[in-house]
Formats: sequence, C-alpha cells, structure tokens
Amino acid sequence: MTSQSLLIVSPVYNEGKHLDRTARAVAAQERRPDRWVIVDDGSTDDTLEIARRWERALPFLTVIAAPEPPAGAVPDRLAIAKEARAFNLGLREAGWERFTHIGKLDGDVELPPEWFGQLLARSADRPLLGVAGGRLSEPSPTGWHVLAIPDYHVHGAVKLFTRDCLRAIGGVPERLAWDTIDETYARMRGYESHSFPDLVARHHRHWGSADGRLRGRARHGECAWILHYSLPWILLRSFKVGLAPPVGASGAAFAYGYARAAMRRTPQVDDPSFRRFVRRELRGRVRAAVLTATPTSRT
Repeated sequence: MTSQSLLIVSPVYNEGKHLDRTARAVAAQERRPDRWVIVDDGSTDDTLEIARRWERALPFLTVIAAPEPPAGAVPDRLAIAKEARAFNLGLREAGWERFTHIGKLDGDVELPPEWFGQLLARSADRPLLGVAGGRLSEPSPTGWHVLAIPDYHVHGAVKLFTRDCLRAIGGVPERLAWDTIDETYARMRGYESHSFPDLVARHHRHWGSADGRLRGRARHGECAWILHYSLPWILLRSFKVGLAPPVGASGAAFAYGYARAAMRRTPQVDDPSFRRFVRRELRGRVRAAVLTATPTSRT
C-alpha cells in the first residue's frame, strides 16, 4: 500500500470556548496528522493565544494569522468566504501537494480517537473516494443528536480530500457554497463523496448559528441559488427546512435567501456542465425518493 501522509488545516475565528477540545481530540488521535495548520482569521477573543499554546505542545502544529480583511468587508465571514480563503492560506503554508490526504477541521469539532485512522484506511480500500468524512452530532435539550445528511454530502467542518481529487477539482473555491461546489465537481470528475454514518464527531456550536440561525438558513438558500438548484426542489426543501426550529421561520428564511439571491442576480457557478450535472443529480434523487416512498404492488 502506498504510504499515506496527512495534512489538516483548521480555519478558526473566535473559537476560544471550543478550541481546547478540538486540540485535545487531535492530540489523542490513534493516527495523528503529519502536519496540522491552524489559521486564525482575525479572532477578537483568546483563540490565537490558545492556538499558540497548543503549538508549543504539539510538534506537528503550526499556527498562522490571516491578513486583516479589507476595510468595509461584510461582517458575515461565511458570506464573503473568509473561511475558504483561510483554508487555502493554510494549504499554501503547508505545501499541500506533498501530502496524499488533505483535511479541513473546524475549531469547534471534537473528533473520536479513531477518526483519521478510519478515514485513511477506508480511502485505501476505495481508490475513487475523493471526499470523505463522518457525521456531526450537536447538543440539544434532550442530549446529543446526529445531524441528518445524505451519504453523498460531507460536512464542510470535517472534510478529507485525496490529493488527486483536490488537484482534479482545482482546489476549494473562495466563495459562498464552496463546500458543495467542491464535492459536486469531485463527482463530476469521477470521484466519490461519502460521509460515513458510523464515524460521529461532536460539533459544539450549532450548524449555521455563528451569525444567527435564521441568517444561516437564508445563507443556505442563497447557496442553493448559486448551485443552480431548481425552483421545485427549493419549494420542497423550504417545507422540509421549515420543520426545524424555529418551526416555519426556518423554511421562510431559506426561501427568502434563495429569492433574494435570484432578485439580486447573485453570480452562480459559471459552468454549464456543472448546472447540467446538478440538475441531473437532483432529478435522480427525486426519482429515487419517489420509488422508495411508493408501496410495492402485490399480486
């Protein structure tokens, strides 16, 4: 088996409450990264101080500070893709093409000790597995619950690329919806994207809550526009999202984000082959859902 080498990059912003957990979990991995780069994205709390402390403790960790954002930048760091830019900065700092596997790990995620070892082993068994990850669980009033996602989607907080796949897709785009654009291009290039349900990490901050839950839902709707998702799919998705708290308002915020992006003519992925592929995938998923839901006739 070809020797595997592992690079992890963590863009972090105001993760002072969570970064110690993330670092302890990385330090406790059965298969540690060969290189870990934390990129502080202008935190205003003690995130950078905590990262520097761990840099002294872990010989494979390097901490860098991202440049100051331009004057007048939008405060929503996800909407202006600061996270993706910080990730790419970490890739350049580490010389990512020297590694066979490249991962992104957010600073509010607590991994189980077998995480990296299992993903690398499964990657070795599945040569076309280009983007891999596991599931995230989040705290709730009744305990930890696992976020429901389709198997083909990998959370942006815990992605692991093979070098060949990352090279084939041209890297991570520095724009909103990057964490769906990348895996879509991976499938277009013949790679698999897969999230393993038996690997579960703890996400200590609710998905899409960094700037408020409804704002996060609206941003998700804007992503759907950028990705060329069709209007019928948006209507169905709005209904489903509306079942999540705050009930009703979540779906309305999602639909609003899509409609606002459409009215503003927010730039979509400028690639006709991407649009055709996305629409074809959506049609296939709808057909599969209908067939699954339709009772089998009996004679």
